[in-house]
Amino acid sequence: MSRRPFTPKVVTANALLEGDAVWLTEDDRWTRDMREAELITDEAVADDRLLFAIAQPDVVVGAYLVDAESGDQGPGPSHFREAFRTRGPSNYAHGKQVGE
Repeated sequence: MSRRPFTPKVVTANALLEGDAVWLTEDDRWTRDMREAELITDEAVADDRLLFAIAQPDVVVGAYLVDAESGDQGPGPSHFREAFRTRGPSNYAHGKQVGE
């Protein structure tokens, strides 16, 4: 069985205190704007950056690599789930929560 070729990635997680989706920048900051994220095109670098993120449990939780696409203004989502995360938290009252 052959492996799929590596595709560009960004490191994402959730901010520990606020829970917001955040992305890792090339200069080791966490940003709430995916367009500022470091777009990683090398698999070994991606693995190293993920380990760097995981080693920050006092800042972020749930760090993982996600596919991304290069865009005119920086990296962008290549999948619906990440596009949804870029729009911010969805923790407003809806559905059965409205009646509580």
